[in-house]
Amino acid sequence: MAKKILVHGSGHKAASWKETVSCMDGKEELLCPDLCALLAGKTASYPSLYGAFAEYCDHVGRAVHLCGLSLGGILALNYALDFPEKVKTLVLIGTPHKIPKAAFGIQNLIFRFLPRSVFDTMAFDKESTFVLGNSMKKLDFSGRVRGMRCPVLIICGEKDRSNIRSAQYLSQNIPGAELQLIEHTGHVVNEENPKALAERLNKFYSLHP
Repeated sequence: MAKKILVHGSGHKAASWKETVSCMDGKEELLCPDLCALLAGKTASYPSLYGAFAEYCDHVGRAVHLCGLSLGGILALNYALDFPEKVKTLVLIGTPHKIPKAAFGIQNLIFRFLPRSVFDTMAFDKESTFVLGNSMKKLDFSGRVRGMRCPVLIICGEKDRSNIRSAQYLSQNIPGAELQLIEHTGHVVNEENPKALAERLNKFYSLHP
């Protein structure tokens, strides 16, 4: 059986998948890598992180199921576009198809005034978070997503206003992609509504083993 790789976002760690995984079928096939650990001490720039992620996926198996939230979704989408033959299915949760520069700028401004301790629960420390953010400003997959050929499920919390438009864009431009909104849920779907997310993932993977 192909492995299912669940990739967390920049605001959380791999443990953010714990409750979702507890409700999913085939737990022995589930992997939840820690993005910071994948870097193995390298600078947390997007090229370095993506390179480490791609290497991880290559080591897991010849074909994998990728599921990513936010930053994790960006990495999963990037890999699926670069190596379509290595991806069986793709699930994108609260994932932007391009970086919203204005929103990103406001976020970085807020982060700048937060104490370092706030970043203890996030994927990267304060300095690394800024380096990563600055290296992602020009990411834009708009012109490439129409070439996607694997089964794709787009998921977004109905309260995730920052990413609903992107979810709609992806579902309209990726051939055969399905969009599902999860009610009463914001951006961090795997923590806010893990049971509902697990139900949708279980159904999707049962259709695409």
